[in-house]
Amino acid sequence: MKIHIIARGRIGRSPEGELVERYMKRLSWPYRITELPDRASNAPLPPAPPHSITVAMDEKGKTWRSMEFAQKIGHWQEEGRSEIRFLIGAADGLRDEERAAADMYFAFGAATWPHMLARAMLAEQLWRASAILSGHPYHREG
Repeated sequence: MKIHIIARGRIGRSPEGELVERYMKRLSWPYRITELPDRASNAPLPPAPPHSITVAMDEKGKTWRSMEFAQKIGHWQEEGRSEIRFLIGAADGLRDEERAAADMYFAFGAATWPHMLARAMLAEQLWRASAILSGHPYHREG
């Protein structure tokens, strides 16, 4: 199973970019990060491989506790999903066609988060999920 973050905007060398890199390189799953031009561009999403799932990061999405998020990923892994794709919009959010491509929506709460920070938060939650699933002591419930 591959983790694929598809995000609009370039993170470059920034504090958020360093956080993304720090957490993503800890993952045991293979991963890919695709940066698309910002919202002004008509660049389409890369095609979804067969038996993948697409999760749009959106403030109106479902909120999951870290343990629930890990269980979702574990379930998708057991199902034999080829890729879990996470979509992160630009500063103005997701485009209509990006929303339509999503199988589900996930939110970091009702607040609006800067898209670059959302990418770093997703990277940390992916690392946390892998730690939970492997029994690593990083996550502490409570």
